[in-house]
Parts: sequence; C-alpha cells; structure tokens
Amino acid sequence: MFLAFLDELRAAGIPASLKEHLLLLEALDAQVIEPTPEAFYFLARATYVKDEGLLDRFDQVFAKVFRGIATSYGVAPAEIPEEWLRAIAEKYLTEEEKAQIEALGSWEKLMETLQQRLAEQHERHQGGSKWIGTGGTSPFGNGGYNPEGVRIGGEGRHQRAVKVWEARDYRNLDSTRELGTRNIKVALRRLRRFAREGAAEELDIDGTIAGTARQGWLDVKMRPERHNAVKLLLFLDVGGSMDPFVKLCEELFSAATSEFKNLEFFYFHNCLYEGVWKDNRRRFTERTRTADILHKYGHDYKVIFVGDASMSPYEISHVGGSVEHMNEEPGATWLQRVTDTYPATVWLNVLPEAQWAYSHSVTMIRELMRDRMYPLTIAGIDAAMRELSRKR
Repeated sequence: MFLAFLDELRAAGIPASLKEHLLLLEALDAQVIEPTPEAFYFLARATYVKDEGLLDRFDQVFAKVFRGIATSYGVAPAEIPEEWLRAIAEKYLTEEEKAQIEALGSWEKLMETLQQRLAEQHERHQGGSKWIGTGGTSPFGNGGYNPEGVRIGGEGRHQRAVKVWEARDYRNLDSTRELGTRNIKVALRRLRRFAREGAAEELDIDGTIAGTARQGWLDVKMRPERHNAVKLLLFLDVGGSMDPFVKLCEELFSAATSEFKNLEFFYFHNCLYEGVWKDNRRRFTERTRTADILHKYGHDYKVIFVGDASMSPYEISHVGGSVEHMNEEPGATWLQRVTDTYPATVWLNVLPEAQWAYSHSVTMIRELMRDRMYPLTIAGIDAAMRELSRKR
C-alpha cells in the first residue's frame, strides 16, 4: 500500500526509505491511530520527516497524493508576463538611431550639464535631444532613450539611467505577517546562543523540587527566562526595485522578530548612507544617524543587510550619488565602516545568484562585504547563519 506516496516523497527530495515505509504499514496494522485522514497525516509525517526543513515539502506531497492538489515542485509550465507582450508593440528606436546617440561622458559632466539645462529651460518639452522632458533622446527626463542619463520622475523603461530623481513613498514591513513557509525560521535558528538573563519571572521546577525536599516545606524558586542571546542589527532595503520582493522580506522580517529578542532594525534605500530610519512614513523627519548606531551598539552585534544591491555604481562610489539626497560621503565609505565595526556582517540578496554577475553594483557590494553575500533562499540563509556564528 501507499507505494505511490513513497515514490512522490522521494521525487520531492524527502529521503524516505523502505524501512520507514514498512514501519508506517506496521503502525497502521496495529491501529495505533484513529482511522481519520488527520491522524494518518501526523503519523506519516512523524514516520518520514526527520528534518524540520522538509515539513513544508511533505505537506505539498501529502496534498498532491491524497487530495489531488498540484504542487510547485517538478515541472511547471512557463508563463510569459503580460507586460512583456505589450512591450513588443511599443515603438523603439532602431539600432542605427541608438548608435547616433552619444553619452555625455563622466558623472561630473552629466551633472554640470543638467544644472545648465535647469537654469535655461522655462517650459515643458516633449521629444527632442536636448531639453528636460519626456520621450526623445535627451539624457534628462523620462520615457526616452539615452545610454547614460538622469531619469526625473516616472517609471524607468530602458534601465539606462545613472541617477533617478523622484519623490517616493514606501510602506513599513509587517512584523505580524504569518510566514507562508516555516523554512526561514528553521534556517535562522542556526544563529542561536541561549542564556538566562533579566528578571526571575519563570518557575524553576527542578529548583523548587530540590528546595522543597531540602527545607521540608514548599520552597518556590524562580529564574530568568531562557532566550536567544544573539544580538542582531537588521538593515532592510525598501522601495524602488525592492517592491516586487516585499512579501519575501516581510516573511524574513517576521521570522527574525520572533527568533531574536535582541533585534534592532533600520530601513535604507539602495545603499547605506549617513542616515537610516525605522518608520517609512517619517523617513525624512525622524532619521537615525548611522554614526550613532556604530557607537551605540557593541561589536558583538551581528549585522544582516537585505537588498538587491542593484543601483547605479555612482550611488556606491561617488559623493552626491544617492537617488534621493546629496550625500556628503560615498555609500562605500559607510559600508566599509560597518564591516570594520562589526566583523560578523553578511548581505542577503533577493536576486537569484545566477544574475549577480550581470550587475556591476552587485559586484561592488559583494567586494565591500568581503564576499559575504548570500542569496535569500533557504540554503543561502543557512550559509549566512553559519558565517555569522563562526568564531572570530
């Protein structure tokens, strides 16, 4: 019986052996459970699953075999996004027209030219190759094409801008959100060091029994609660290119807040600069100086950055490269200060690892992190936690 179930478990990567299968049949023959689907589910899970990280996968297999529900593992048909199909109908410049457009040159030349155009232009402009406007081939504006320009407002189309100026409104991550999978919590549990600290608010059963036996009367003993003593600083990139990954970041954020009692979190955008914030609604009025964080929290804190590390290289390497303000020091300087202050620092990248080589900014961030960048997957989180728990 249930040989198809056994085959599906193996196909899903759950190491189910024939011995465990026979054990399940023996338990059913001995009627150790009530004859209900729920009881059989728990018996089968206790028999086959030896790793908490496989619980969610087991649930998928069980649902497929006994309820006929298709799962995500295996071969799934590929779907072409609707926006890709619409993009085919858009009018693009020919390769000859693109070849005729020349970039202005260096970062300094680009910003100097933008200041001149702002001073000279007094009305809206659409199309063309010089003024700030929409469409056309000007290096300044929105909706046009230029191999190296400044996007001002709107949404990017060709992803060629080296700087973006626009007003952005981001929302906070939800720490009360329930995870869609338990695997993130399981991976985070590798970064644990239990200790009993604080007020004695928990009943010490062993101490109470020993004290009562020794004294001859009820001698209640209390002790501090046992919790994870690891201290964690969590920096979360929000807004812009991170919008498609909000759900994934919320799951990580929810898991981290439940696993670490000593957790401090801050938001940033694209790259770390002189200020971070804890509430996106007050991100411009209630900022925390990054220098204050480096002085307030001790060197024993672990640091995790979460982001796609995808931005213009100028945002990392240049003064004034930020997309939102005129930063007085490059982002690379602040990232270097964090890694110098906190030896246990890692970066979790929401992008698949296969895509990292195609982005120059990802390579730059990875070098600043001293190659301690990991994908935001179960295996990546597990490797990052091992790195953070390594003795230094």
